[in-house]
Amino acid sequence: MTAETPPSKSDATALILAAKAAKGLSWEAIAEAVGMSPVWTTSAALGMNSMSPATAEALVAVLDLPAAVVPALVAFPTKVWDQTVPTDPAIYRLYEIVGVYGPTLKEVIQEKFGDGIMSAIDFTMEVEKVEDPKGDRVKVTMIGKFLPYKAW
Repeated sequence: MTAETPPSKSDATALILAAKAAKGLSWEAIAEAVGMSPVWTTSAALGMNSMSPATAEALVAVLDLPAAVVPALVAFPTKVWDQTVPTDPAIYRLYEIVGVYGPTLKEVIQEKFGDGIMSAIDFTMEVEKVEDPKGDRVKVTMIGKFLPYKAW
């Protein structure tokens, strides 16, 4: 990014992460300030979703970022992953869960709903901490609209 070149989505992400750290803010606090969920806000801040202009402007204001970041946050993303198999342990574990339980989830979903898929567009997700004497638990709740396959 130069003075003449507007920030890209990856530039915007770097600026957001630096400002978040400098201000000592959590994703929860940022999400509350912009009026969106923590999971969605984090995803958009990391470049995987586009924000409305109003939400982008609110995020820029909360983090004291330059207004030039707004167009990058509003731009439609190209959803690309850097690696075939993720190496970050937290991301890998989710990848492993889908690898191990993916066929099971598909079978159970199709048994309950029919032939189709769960939308990742008409979709919400929450992450919660569940305290447990044997060690705290991570609770991930995904709610997606069922989309039946069509025959024509």
